Amino acid sequence: MSKFFLFILLLCAMNVHAQTSHHFELKDGKYQLTMEGAVHFADLPLRCMQREFPYKTGVTFSDSSLTEKPRLYHPAFYGCFDWHSSVHGHWMLVRLLKLFPGMPRAGEIRQKLEENLSAENIRGEMKIFAMKDNKGFERTYGWAWLLQLQSELDKWDNPLGKKLSSNVAPLARQIAGLFIEYLPKMNYPVRVGEHTNLAFSLRLAWDYAVLEKDDGLKNIILQTAMRFYAHDVNYPIGWEPGGNDFLSPGLEEADLMWRILPEGAFQGWVKKFMPSLAGPSFSLEPGKVQDRTDGKLVHLDGLNLSRAWDLYGIARHLPVNKGRLYEVANQHLAEALPNVASGDYMGEHWLASFAVYALTMQ
Repeated sequence: MSKFFLFILLLCAMNVHAQTSHHFELKDGKYQLTMEGAVHFADLPLRCMQREFPYKTGVTFSDSSLTEKPRLYHPAFYGCFDWHSSVHGHWMLVRLLKLFPGMPRAGEIRQKLEENLSAENIRGEMKIFAMKDNKGFERTYGWAWLLQLQSELDKWDNPLGKKLSSNVAPLARQIAGLFIEYLPKMNYPVRVGEHTNLAFSLRLAWDYAVLEKDDGLKNIILQTAMRFYAHDVNYPIGWEPGGNDFLSPGLEEADLMWRILPEGAFQGWVKKFMPSLAGPSFSLEPGKVQDRTDGKLVHLDGLNLSRAWDLYGIARHLPVNKGRLYEVANQHLAEALPNVASGDYMGEHWLASFAVYALTMQ
């Protein structure tokens, strides 16, 4: 490779770093979001949360009643390409307003949230889940993000937050009921790196159940997690990632179990489940993306972000190796964060939510 070519690569890398470094800062060993980063990431869902097309539907059409624009049967969450991306885009904007209430465009964000999350629109959303052929719509990934949105609203001590929390709560309770109905029917966990990964959904639903004091949901999640994961050992982390992964099946499981198990029990469990996590030489290479215009291949940017939030959470409950886990988490963030706003809709419609979760929720 010529010295000139190496020089050009170095300049490009320095330019990317200069463009993104002000979006986050390293504090207490972890990357954290700045005001400039909040403005940068907020722009992405603002572009699409009220944009009807392109749209990927997941509903089942049992008759002609739904053969109409998605906005008419998803009046709240019709934007950002698909239902779950719209939901977590709304979550992200709420999260940013809470952290940076004086941020630029805050008024616009509040207005759009109030328009989309009206009580009438949420009642419209509930109709889909009441249909016999659509009880499994967005199961369980979209369900989990809706509960995460409700949790964020419930913790927003603000008149708008209280209003939107009241509006969305009936849908959250409906989805909590769907979890309670569905989970006991599962005989096997879903251990993939995409939407149907069960551990990811259980941990978001667990956070909601704890906050809401929903003992019915909490007990079902506890029983399900113990049934499926309590006796797992020697997870082959070296087999990851899959080519389309945006979640780590192994790390999502560990990120769930520190919530479920007492502290000492978790440390014993994780050393059997993934022994390398407790070792000073733990390493994990970030995923590499070849084509960010491909909706599946760009998933690996999301994988790097979700691995980071998993590792931050696990590290807090595995202090013996906290420093090393933070280092690996930061490596993954450094790989992913410059690519969140890639200029292509296939990644931009959802990656900002993952970036904000990784930077603010641990």
